[in-house]
Amino acid sequence: MDLIDVFKNKKVIITGHTGFKGSWLTALLLKLKANIVGVSHESKTKSHFELLNIKRKITDLRVDIRDFKKLKKIITSYKPEFIFHLAAQSLIFESYRDPLKTWKTNVIGTLNLIETLKYLNNKCYAVIITSDKCYLNVEQQKGYKETDRLGGFDPYSASKAAAELVISSEINSFFNEKKNKVKIASARAGNVIGGGDWSNNRIIPDYIKSIQNNKSLNIRNPKSTRPWQHVLEPLHGYLKLASELRNKKAINGQSFNFGPKKYDNKTVIDVIKEVKKNIDKGSWKITRTNKQKNKEAKLLYLNSNKAKKYLNWKSLLSFSEGIKFTSDWYKSYLTIKGKKRIITFDQIDKYMKIARNRRH
Repeated sequence: MDLIDVFKNKKVIITGHTGFKGSWLTALLLKLKANIVGVSHESKTKSHFELLNIKRKITDLRVDIRDFKKLKKIITSYKPEFIFHLAAQSLIFESYRDPLKTWKTNVIGTLNLIETLKYLNNKCYAVIITSDKCYLNVEQQKGYKETDRLGGFDPYSASKAAAELVISSEINSFFNEKKNKVKIASARAGNVIGGGDWSNNRIIPDYIKSIQNNKSLNIRNPKSTRPWQHVLEPLHGYLKLASELRNKKAINGQSFNFGPKKYDNKTVIDVIKEVKKNIDKGSWKITRTNKQKNKEAKLLYLNSNKAKKYLNWKSLLSFSEGIKFTSDWYKSYLTIKGKKRIITFDQIDKYMKIARNRRH
C-alpha cells in the first residue's frame, strides 16, 4: 500500500514540527495530503519551517511539551489517528550548557506525551523519535542493534537513553493489552543532513555559514565517523513504522533503527569534501587540540536489519546522493538573489519517485 493511501485525510499530530526534521516531516505529510496539527515551542532561530511558508496549510500550535495540561488538552481535543513525537532538545553542546532543560524536554516531555495518550478513546498510532545516541557508545566496529545496551556520556545522549526507558516502561505498564486502541513504537536515527538546517555545531550548517561569512570552517574531529543520511531517509522509515503499527500487533512496543548502509558511514572530512565538490565554495582548517572539554564519540554505526525485515525499509540514497540533495538545497538558497528559492517540495517529489523505483 502506498503511503498516500495510509495518511490521506488522516489527522496527524507532529510535535517539534518547526524543527529541522519536524519541518521536513510536515512537508512530506502535506504531500501525502494529511491533516496536520503541529505542536512546537516558540523558537527565535532561523527556521526551515518559516521558509516553507506553510503555516496556513496546517494547524500551527505553540506549546511547550513540558506543560502536561496544555499538551493533554491538545491531544484530547484533536483526537489524532497518528502522532510523531520529535520535539526535543537535540544538540549535544547545548545539553552541556543547559542539562536541566535537556533532561526535562527529552525525558519529561516524552513522558507527558505518552501519558496524554491514556485519555484517547480512538485508535492512534504513535511513533516516538529518540536518537542513535541512545546507545552506550563504546566505539565498536559493528553496528548497534536495538537490543544493545543504552546509555550516554553527555546529557543529550543520556537523556535519549532515559527516554527509551520511559517509552518501554509506559508501554509495558499501560499499552501492552490487545484491547488497547493506542499502539506505540520508538525510532532511532541520527546525523541527518538536508537543506534548511541552521543549527550550531553541525558540520554542514556550519560549513554553509562559513561560506556566507567568507570564513574558513574549523573542523575539530575530521576522522570521526557517523551514519550520515539525508533527512528524508529516516522520515520515510517513521512513516512506514506508523503504517505497520496498524497491521502488525507484534511491533507494538518495539524500537527500530533507521540508518544508512554500513559502507555509507563516512568521516567528517569526507562529508565536507563531498559538499565542496557540489557547491564549489568554502574552505576549512583542522583545529588541533589536546584538550577537549566536552566528549564527542568518534565512531558510530547503526544496524538497521530489523527495519528491513519487519517494515521492508532500507536506505535508498547513497552517501553521494544524500550529499547532493543537501548541497543542491543550500546552493539554490544561496545563489538566488532577492527572494530565496526553497526546493524542499521538489526534493520530496524526487525522493518519492526514487522510493517507487527502488522499492524492491
